[in-house]
Amino acid sequence: MQNSLFFSSPSDPSTPISVCRSLTHTVRRTGSRGCGAERGEPIAGPGGARRAACVGAKMGQAGLVLGGRGLCGVGSACTEAFPPPLLRVCRIYVYTHRRMAITAEDVWLEKVIPIAEGFAVEEGTNTLQGSDVTVRIRSEGDGLTVQLPFGSHTRTFLQEVSKCSTGTCWEFLCCLLEPVLPVPLYGHILLCGGTGPNEAGQGVCLSCASPHSSAFTSRQSKLKPEVTTETVRSSSVMVSNMASILSEPKFGLRDTIVKSELVQREDSYTYIQNFRFFVGTYNVNGQSPRESLQPWLRCDSAPPDVYCVGFQELDLSKEAFFFNDTPKEEEWFKAVTDSLHPDAKYAKVKLVRLVGIMLLLYVKADLALNISEVEVETVGTGIMGRMGNKGGVAIRFKFHNTSVCVVNSHLAAHTEEYERRNQDFKDICSRMQFCQSDPNLPPLTISKHDVILWLGDLNYRLEELDVMKVKQLVDEKAFPELCQYDQLKRQMNAKAVFEGFTEGEISFQPTYKYDAGCDEWDTSEKCRVPAWCDRILWKGQNIAQLSYRSHMALKISDHKPVSSVFDIGVKVVNEELYRKVFEEIVRSLDKMENANIPSVTLSQREFHFEDVKYMQLQVEKFTICNGQVPCQFEFISKPDEVTYCKEWLIANPSKGFLLPGSEITIELELFVNKSTATRLNSGEEKLEDILVLHLDRGKDYFLSVTGNYLPSCFGSPIHTLCYMREPIQDMSAESIRNLTLMPLEMSNNATQAEKPLEIPKELWMMVDHLYRNASQQEDLFQQPGLRSEFEQIRDCLDKGMHDTLFGSNHSVAEALLLFLESLPEPVICYKFYNSCLECANNYLLSSQIISNLPECHRNVFEYLMAFLRELLKNSGKNNLDVNILASIFGGLLLRPPPGHHVPDITEKRKAQQFIHQFLLRENNLS
Repeated sequence: MQNSLFFSSPSDPSTPISVCRSLTHTVRRTGSRGCGAERGEPIAGPGGARRAACVGAKMGQAGLVLGGRGLCGVGSACTEAFPPPLLRVCRIYVYTHRRMAITAEDVWLEKVIPIAEGFAVEEGTNTLQGSDVTVRIRSEGDGLTVQLPFGSHTRTFLQEVSKCSTGTCWEFLCCLLEPVLPVPLYGHILLCGGTGPNEAGQGVCLSCASPHSSAFTSRQSKLKPEVTTETVRSSSVMVSNMASILSEPKFGLRDTIVKSELVQREDSYTYIQNFRFFVGTYNVNGQSPRESLQPWLRCDSAPPDVYCVGFQELDLSKEAFFFNDTPKEEEWFKAVTDSLHPDAKYAKVKLVRLVGIMLLLYVKADLALNISEVEVETVGTGIMGRMGNKGGVAIRFKFHNTSVCVVNSHLAAHTEEYERRNQDFKDICSRMQFCQSDPNLPPLTISKHDVILWLGDLNYRLEELDVMKVKQLVDEKAFPELCQYDQLKRQMNAKAVFEGFTEGEISFQPTYKYDAGCDEWDTSEKCRVPAWCDRILWKGQNIAQLSYRSHMALKISDHKPVSSVFDIGVKVVNEELYRKVFEEIVRSLDKMENANIPSVTLSQREFHFEDVKYMQLQVEKFTICNGQVPCQFEFISKPDEVTYCKEWLIANPSKGFLLPGSEITIELELFVNKSTATRLNSGEEKLEDILVLHLDRGKDYFLSVTGNYLPSCFGSPIHTLCYMREPIQDMSAESIRNLTLMPLEMSNNATQAEKPLEIPKELWMMVDHLYRNASQQEDLFQQPGLRSEFEQIRDCLDKGMHDTLFGSNHSVAEALLLFLESLPEPVICYKFYNSCLECANNYLLSSQIISNLPECHRNVFEYLMAFLRELLKNSGKNNLDVNILASIFGGLLLRPPPGHHVPDITEKRKAQQFIHQFLLRENNLS
């Protein structure tokens, strides 16, 4: 259940008041989706005349912003239409919605609580360490309960609510969100009407409803509220972003120049102050918290200022893996909150989770106002590069004037897979991108932060030593000698991973693998070699590690938790010095001639990408050198085109700002994937594009991009491949074009010189390899392969170089999945999608659908089902079961047609059930 409260204060706009929390999670689930806004897009207010600020949080936290004039209403209900004296009727609107509310049908009005005589607000007793202040609001025998973060701003909020019942009435809205599945209460408080940026990071402020608004109707009509206020990203004017506020009336470029100059001169108006950070990581092996976490989280006498707590394998169930849904999130959140240091009050800033990888960020309540620009992101690196059983989650924020990024990752398992772990790390770094508060700025990567704290089950093992030798060295506490065989240390020394990061000296015994419930090493049949899987590293300046240790007292998992305490020097702003620097910058800008036209020099204007291959990134670089005038640049779209470049190309960064005499390197990244490969194979599209680099108040520069694409079986239709007896790269471009463009309906009776193959030879090679070599492979189709090996497999299939495929079983299995995903027409044709879902529980009807498939598609389906049934015969060794295979292949063989909405959980389950039927039966459908 989730609560959201919207309130507009009559406070003076020049003194905005805030409690900082981020509402990113709620906005993305309920605000953005439920209100029809895309993630990250601004929600425009009436005439653009109002800006509102909001923050919020999940259970144990809430946020609010007071300040700003007037009330942003729904539709026409704003202060321009209804001046404050007319807004006398006050109500609380209570509505419910399903947990995963997506459309208006998921939301309906429950009741209306009038704010009239007898209205009262009562503050409850805070009994849970780190939780919020409980506030009960009642009126005429009805009421509700919300939770607010402790601190002076909660006190201010209560005062403002009191005004609501005693002075001018300001209408506010409280939303109780009721999920279909039972989950604990979530509390969120949002307030409208602030004029400055949101200190807490991203959030959406929904509007208040006027007494005459039709935004909320009866439960039967189930209409969602219209959103009329604008998305903002911070809750108060911080010293560090004051420039953007003061310079706003000037021309647009002025804001960027001021910000850039302030960053360059930061040392002149900031000083370093140390804060204590506790960083902890724990792989809990799917267990529930049956023991107190105090030995881990309260291990020091002095309370830390900030807690960064990460978990891995929070839930190992198939439900969590395939649908990212688990009740254990709340169990472990409560266990952490109950175990925080008793000598301080903490507020939860953010929680982020990807399947079983969860990260929690707490801060001392009296420091909460110094946290801003909170953002979260997740990256899955599991099978096919996106499954969330492996990957990373991150929270980034500004603490005073220092940017901090905390990453919690769970990398690939097994001793021999260290290259895969290296690749996972690089994928997380390259794909983890955080939106900035200024939408004109490019996303931030992990490396663009002052302080980076990286924790998690990194899964690096000890190599070259047998289990007995490792245990002997552990008993002797010969940890320095043992570290010489640690894969992470070796890979860092080779600069293959975590370059620029530091890890403290390891003076504790390996944290993996133990028998659950005790401190004994693994006594199972596998008898794993002990290893330091659980690690904490850091990168940045002014960081001093005070401790690095494991905690043997916790025994529920096969891992032991690890913690590290840091003193981190944070840049704090001296406001008087800041004001002087700011005024100097503004004075110098006033002297600048606005008529000056910016110009730049490009190091290169023509780019050719040679021999581009499917899913193999190529990068070309060039430099933009600026002249004597500050300039803002951006790649812009050409007339009649929506984007600035073709789908297979991207410029990084695509926009930016240059001070006089400075330069920037631009990377042009060319990457062909499933969405572009088919048209490139057929020759309908070529690797040709013109980029337009535009300078604000300056001229445009044109860049030519060309390349040649090597055709691939990946992205080719099934019936096309069945007519190709030669490797695709041995065929002429005209033959490939004719076969690719041949309609599927003609494939059954096409007049070709040769009879088509029953199934594509490329598919046969991969399946045959797996059948002969991987039937008993542990975690097949669940463990990712190596990208380098995938490239070898692709080349082998496209060129026919070898009779056998090179690479690990996991790489071949992943290549098979990527092949099926790349098919422009899935194995079960698009036109049968809805019919398949309707008869997902009727084997007879399902069989009839398969019998109606084109012959080549039907052959492929039967071949794959026979292969998967063979794998299930070895489920005792490969850890596969019918539900896993049905879930993986259901989403590949049975895909929604283009333009169809993204499948929800119900559709995914039906697709799984459809495949499930055929995995349990061996009837021949032909």
